[in-house]
Order: sequence, then structure tokens, then C-alpha cells
Amino acid sequence: MPPSAFHNYHVSAEQSGCKLAAALRQWRPADSWSHVKRLVHNRHVQINGNLCTDEARPLSEGDVVKVWQEPVAGPVRAEDVRIQYLDAHLLVVEKPAGVTTLRHSEEQRWSERRRQFQPTLDELLRQILARKSKNAAKSKGPGKGKPRETRGRRPEPPSIRAVHRLDRDTSGLMVFARTAEAERRLVQMFRKHDLHRAYWALAHGHVQAQTIESDLVRDRGDGLRGSGSQPDQSQHAVTHLRPLEYLDGYTLVECRLETGRTHQIRIHLAEAGHMVCGEKVYVRRLHGKPVKDRSGATRQALHAAELAFAHPVTGERLEFRMPLPADMQRLLERLRKAPAGSQKEPH
Repeated sequence: MPPSAFHNYHVSAEQSGCKLAAALRQWRPADSWSHVKRLVHNRHVQINGNLCTDEARPLSEGDVVKVWQEPVAGPVRAEDVRIQYLDAHLLVVEKPAGVTTLRHSEEQRWSERRRQFQPTLDELLRQILARKSKNAAKSKGPGKGKPRETRGRRPEPPSIRAVHRLDRDTSGLMVFARTAEAERRLVQMFRKHDLHRAYWALAHGHVQAQTIESDLVRDRGDGLRGSGSQPDQSQHAVTHLRPLEYLDGYTLVECRLETGRTHQIRIHLAEAGHMVCGEKVYVRRLHGKPVKDRSGATRQALHAAELAFAHPVTGERLEFRMPLPADMQRLLERLRKAPAGSQKEPH
């Protein structure tokens, strides 16, 4: 994507607390108030990578406001989330890119209207399950299937318990617990790494089959998570890589997790010199130069493609697969068609 497709603005200390529209007017004095408001309402503005259509959104120091020439994709809707498995104990879902798993602590005080502009996956799942429950009740007839004391009352929202997360821009399979017992057992399984999880990534360079093993720390020395030597603060991480397809300057690679640390795949690939296409954080080795991303990926090209585990209550073996989503498939096809030598392998 050409650099002219967007413009970044950084919120200063003096602008902290300023409303979005007012800040845009300061940064873009040639734009009228009506034009600035249209940019916001018509999905041209992101704050810290998240779409914002609220012109009165207050800003904080350090926020990054991105204004795009073209409208960006709207917020994920319940219709965009597909459930692969559902029973009384758990559900397995296909998470689209562009939605966070849970609401961050600083967003808990948001109004209901503002939450609707930027829903989280757990909120969307509650909507889906509530709709399914309502439809099931209707099929039984009026008043049937409900205890007498609850009829006419507003039903409690369905219980959804997250036991792991995927990054906002990562797509793929996720499992949620529906009961406390299922949650407890699933958390134990994740802690013991008793699940099979495989991701597909489009990465820079010629990735060879290998196992990357390191200790990950919160600050590797430049403010980013990464590999380090802090025994009392580190977490051991193991990622198994298997190339699936070589392209000109890129590799479609399977990443199998032996451990599940925060940003583990993105960090391990970047530190090995094979940054994920579309990566915006881990773009360099420690003290190295940033890798230029010419792939055209609009988000990190990482997808949780396989998930398998024993049912936490029944013990039944469950296995799930999810194909590449449309945006990653289009990126893959475009890289396949690129003329040989047009994409130089990064040094």
C-alpha cells in the first residue's frame, strides 16, 4: 500500500483530553468542520489501530490517529463470526481479524453506544448465543421452556469465559468455556500445553524447517517483548516452523506452538529475520534496522488454522480446521503472481 494512502498524527500532552474532531481541525486546518466530521463518520479514521466513528472521542497523550484516504472496513458484526462447535460446556469459533477478544480495562467505562461502534469477540458471542436461545424458546411456543419465575423478565446474558486470546489482527480458531468447570479444565490444558495449535503465516524471506526456542521477556532492551536473559522474569517459548510454500521473497509457513506466550510467533519469526507480512510492532531485530514490508498486507498475515484438544468434560477428541480468510488468500494469490525478482528478499 503506498505511503500516501494514510497520514498519522500523534497526540501531544497539550492535546490530551481534546475531542477527536477538534484535534483533526488542528492538524488539518484546511479542512472544514463538516469535512472532518465526514471523515470520522465515513470510517476514514483509526485511533491506535482501531476504527473510530465517534467525533467526540477524547484523546490521550501518545495516541496515534491515522486518517485514511479511503474508508476502512467497518467493525466486525455478529454475522461475521462463525461457530464451529457448541455444547453446554464450550464453544469453538472462527475469529475474524479486526476484533479484540475482550474489552481492555480502560474501555470498561465506555457507553453502550460507543461499545457498539467497536464490539469485542466475547460481546458478539453473547449476542449470538442470546439470539440462538431466543429462537429455541420461540420454537417451543410462547412461555414454554422457561421457569415460571423468570417469564417476562430480561434474561441474563449467556456466560462466556475466555481461556486464551488472539491478537486483534490475527484471525482463526478460538475456544471459549461456558461453565466454571470447563474453564478450570481448559486453563489447566493450556497451562500444560495439552492442545494442538497450528498457525499459518506469510513471512518474509526463505523460511526453513526449524524449531525456535528462547526465553521471552517483557522488555528485550528496546521497550518491546522479545528474547532475553532475565531468568526471574522470562517465559520459555518453543515454536516449530514448517514451510508450506515458497514464493518470491516470502514463505507460507506453518507455525506449531509448543508453548503459548504473548506474541510468540511474531517475535520468533521477526528475530529469525522472517518478519510476518503486515507486522507493525516487531519489525526489527534488537538494535537492527526496520525491515521494509513491500508485501501489501493490510494486517499481520497470521491465522490460527488448526485447533485440537480433548473435551474438558467428556474427554472426546475434538479437531478443528479453518481455511485462510479471504484477505490472506488474496494476498497469497497476489504474491504467487508477482513477477520473479519483483519482491526482494530482506537482508
